[in-house]
Amino acid sequence: MKILLGLKGSNNLAQIDDRLQHHPDVYEFYTDANDFTPDGYQHLYEAVQYVLSHGVKKIVLHHPMKFGQTHAEIVAPEKQFPKLYRFIEDTTMQLIRLAKDLDVQCLIHGAYAQETTEYIDCYPDLQTAQQAAFDRLDRFAKAGGEHIMFENSIAPVFSYGDPVMEDEILRHHYRLAFDTSHCFIWLHGDNLGLQGSLSHLKDQIVHYHLVDSMGQTHDSLTLGTGKIDWREVLPRLNPNATSIYEINLKDQGNCQEQLQSHAYLTELAQKLD
Repeated sequence: MKILLGLKGSNNLAQIDDRLQHHPDVYEFYTDANDFTPDGYQHLYEAVQYVLSHGVKKIVLHHPMKFGQTHAEIVAPEKQFPKLYRFIEDTTMQLIRLAKDLDVQCLIHGAYAQETTEYIDCYPDLQTAQQAAFDRLDRFAKAGGEHIMFENSIAPVFSYGDPVMEDEILRHHYRLAFDTSHCFIWLHGDNLGLQGSLSHLKDQIVHYHLVDSMGQTHDSLTLGTGKIDWREVLPRLNPNATSIYEINLKDQGNCQEQLQSHAYLTELAQKLD
């Protein structure tokens, strides 16, 4: 199977040029709150156009992870957290508009982890919190259409690894982004569970974050240095989906850990062919 070279970086020109010199198939932008000021949004828009002009047609815009010091948790209720709620609403709609204008993709996290329990406690029970999250994702899915996808977390609101929750996610017909490390960590390092989840959700997955892990904490390791069994992961990937290597970098201006991951996976794929 062909292994795409998917790289991630900000809209900083030096980072973009560092990635573009390797001629990636996919570029994923991580964004932050500054990208949604009038000037910041214009800069992001122009950065996407710049990457497109260099022949990279598969582009993903990752929704900001944080609002201030807290994660952008969609389950946070509007009544108790009005500023966070409005930030997520406004930035998501801005990303959808940009994605439609330039025919690229935007990615929204279904949840994170750190503050999730605090927000869940605002609801009568977990099931009610999950339903609130699905209701919001349903609205975003309708607005984004074929330009939006939702990523799994390490939290009970929107995670992969539990077949019952996966069945509920599939019933919503979401376009899915699958982070291998998030699922592996949620399953406490269970490779068979990860493989089952990849197979179960395969047909609705449109994008992967390929990243290794020891299966305990959010460590974002280079492929081949953690405990994920990539030999069993590879045949379970949707060949029509895009992917990037979401690896911790020693230097944000040098994507060598992403390239090392690509070399590892490409060599493994050649052995399996």
